[in-house]
Amino acid sequence: MNVPSQSVLHPAGPDAVIIGQFAWVMFGAGALIFITVMALLALGVRGRPRPVRPMRWIAGAGIAFPAVVLSALLAWSTWRSAQLTPQSSQQSLAISVTAKMWWWEVRYRDKASGREVITANEIHIPVGRAVYLGLTSSDVIHSLWVPALNGKRDMVPGRVTGLTVHADTPGVYRGQCAEYCGEQHARMALHVVAETEQEFDAWLARQLEPAAPPRDAFLARGRQAFIDQRCGACHTIRGVTGVTGVAGVAGVAGVAGLVGEPRLGPDLTHVGSRLHIAAGTLRTHRGTLAGWIADPQAIKPGARMPAAADLDGESLRALAAYLEHLK
Repeated sequence: MNVPSQSVLHPAGPDAVIIGQFAWVMFGAGALIFITVMALLALGVRGRPRPVRPMRWIAGAGIAFPAVVLSALLAWSTWRSAQLTPQSSQQSLAISVTAKMWWWEVRYRDKASGREVITANEIHIPVGRAVYLGLTSSDVIHSLWVPALNGKRDMVPGRVTGLTVHADTPGVYRGQCAEYCGEQHARMALHVVAETEQEFDAWLARQLEPAAPPRDAFLARGRQAFIDQRCGACHTIRGVTGVTGVAGVAGVAGVAGLVGEPRLGPDLTHVGSRLHIAAGTLRTHRGTLAGWIADPQAIKPGARMPAAADLDGESLRALAAYLEHLK
């Protein structure tokens, strides 16, 4: 699946189409007004005779024309805005997204089992369905914006806001934090993966499973390195760290008021299945995983993760291979 450009001019959902129309209409109206004003300015600079009745020009071009144009734009934008999808938590699928410095925690609840899926920096949604995102922040004000699917919405600590996204076609759509939130604001991205209903259900079922056991001694060494390095102090791998990673949910539509054991870093139970690590900074494979583990500050200065300075090269490679294996 190709990642389209992060632009309101490439809409992939009904709300994004309306927002894209706003952009084109405002661009067009602004260009027309600019050309008209520049033409009048050129006529004035060329020394044409003054108008016989200047008050008519002031009343017409200075008052009537802006009033008519702006009133028309206001009426049209009000009409189209009313056609945007209501931000309701009563959608058939609700997902919790918590912004952190500088990554995204994403939670799903499986209706069949009541269990919760926790992932990071990647939101999977089924095509053709409106999906409600319950948004909050654990530290400072952030803002979620996926231009191809909808407008942006602020994420405020202690509050829950909502955003409905709807993808018409399968694909991967890039999003970004749109509110300055500190040193690595520019590298706080995420991706929305829109897939068919069957693919989404299969993905969710896989995410409910515990971490895959090592297939060989090399991967077992990587799992042991994860334990020895005390990575479980900040991360969870279900079935390895002894933490289920399942937290209770209460509040608005079951997506707010998250409680449970806090974690400073993302859940890594299925990290190998994600497209990127470090909130969209690097593609996921063992090379980038090894580089990130060895010295995250060289890649993302200010990140909360410390470098694994005392890890030998072979153990580093084994740990990276083990994490890549968690799909």
